[in-house]
Amino acid sequence: MRICGGSARGIPLQIPKGIEIRPATEANRERLFSSLGERVTGTHFLDLFAGTGSYGLEALSRGAKQGEFVENHRKAVGSLNKNLENVCKSAQSNQKYFSVQNRDVIEYLKSNITPFDLIFLDPPYPIFPQVGPIIFELILKNKIMKEKGLLIHEAPPETRSDFDGWELVRTIGKTKKGCPSFKLFQTKA
Repeated sequence: MRICGGSARGIPLQIPKGIEIRPATEANRERLFSSLGERVTGTHFLDLFAGTGSYGLEALSRGAKQGEFVENHRKAVGSLNKNLENVCKSAQSNQKYFSVQNRDVIEYLKSNITPFDLIFLDPPYPIFPQVGPIIFELILKNKIMKEKGLLIHEAPPETRSDFDGWELVRTIGKTKKGCPSFKLFQTKA
């Protein structure tokens, strides 16, 4: 697995061994970031359930200026830190503008956080029915996303996409059952 675009294109990403992790494929990331285009440049992003960090690292490679990765699994955090170091070096970005939080996502969202332009949400599919509504509520309630921000949720198409205060802007990807797609949300005006 590699970074598929931007200044760190081709940099391999470490995947931690011995834990269940579902890294975002290069094809899915390419589809998403091609759709986002220049919207990524200069942004401050949040990568929730970061795993290998592939979404945030792709954003970094494509011009994001700041970001935070939140991952609860210690082994994944070790790989993520190494991936961040390698991508920052290749992209000639200062690593001090990017941080890795080894924390539970819900607890992180309850803390005092500055708002983000882009939020990547890619939780393990089986836990989303329980944590998804809480995550959407906390992001809205705690103003974790900027007014014109975008929340990008990777999920199978049959996954719930109606949350109070949120508007589904569009879906990117296949609509076949079981195939992941991206659901892009903004807060309702």
